[in-house]
Amino acid sequence: MATICRVSYVALVLIAGTAGLLTSSLAEDFVPPLRMLPSEIASRAASFAKDLTFPQPVKAGDELISSQAAFLKPDGDGPFPALVMVHQCAGVNQAIVLWAREAVSLGYVVLLIDSLTPRQVSTLCFGPRNGVNLFRGAKDAFQAADHLRQYPFVDPTRLSFVGFSWGAMVGLIVSSARYAEALGGRPFVSVASFYPGCFRVSRPNTPSFDIVSDDMKQPTLVLMGATDNETPASECVEKLHEAKSAGSAVEWHVYPDTGHCWDCRQLDGRSKTDLRGNLVSYKFRQDVTTDSSKRLFQFLAAPHRGK
Repeated sequence: MATICRVSYVALVLIAGTAGLLTSSLAEDFVPPLRMLPSEIASRAASFAKDLTFPQPVKAGDELISSQAAFLKPDGDGPFPALVMVHQCAGVNQAIVLWAREAVSLGYVVLLIDSLTPRQVSTLCFGPRNGVNLFRGAKDAFQAADHLRQYPFVDPTRLSFVGFSWGAMVGLIVSSARYAEALGGRPFVSVASFYPGCFRVSRPNTPSFDIVSDDMKQPTLVLMGATDNETPASECVEKLHEAKSAGSAVEWHVYPDTGHCWDCRQLDGRSKTDLRGNLVSYKFRQDVTTDSSKRLFQFLAAPHRGK
């Protein structure tokens, strides 16, 4: 009972809401880390904010502008493969809009969700707000997938998830078979996470837990930058190796000399101090953006997807 109470405290206080989570130093009374939160805690964390209302589909990708949720489809009757896309910690931006448009041009239906604006949240970059945390984000994604399955132009056997930074961390949650069951979600066919944080969430004298789980049963792709100091690849690779060794269907690639948000042209040349005190400088990389697009869509179109 004491353990569950301590885990509850972790869930309520430090459920990941940003790429900048703190990993605390060792406490005097060490409590062994958990691979993942108990199902009842994850489920409760996902209930802190109300469900989203999803937009209706539109045909033209050009109708999508920054800072709004959108439901886009190619011309034709389909059925088309479909993507649930989830934004970074500051919400829908120009970069993810371009990803959505590219996906539509390649024949994908895209449901780009906004977990922030309907809940009066402007940013999660410094922590959860108004009940929006990673587990709420994961539940949003599962509910978005259920919304897509209602439409005859969507191929329900080819429904995948793509997330960026905060959304990529949501991707690591939805890729877990146990978390999917806890949140009542049907698994995605595949999951792609761009520059996620693979932090161990912890507080003094409480059990910590890893965002990376060891039960990714569907194919999962993780793309990272070697010089990213906001969500360091070094904090991911070892845990991804462990997950793969445990049987997880995960693959990854680390881009040399590449920082956080390499696809974010709108942030090129800007910098900030993150929650951990790191000075984060953003540099747009067209070459890496092009290569990561190639890797993403080859991964999504692999013959075994949806079989």
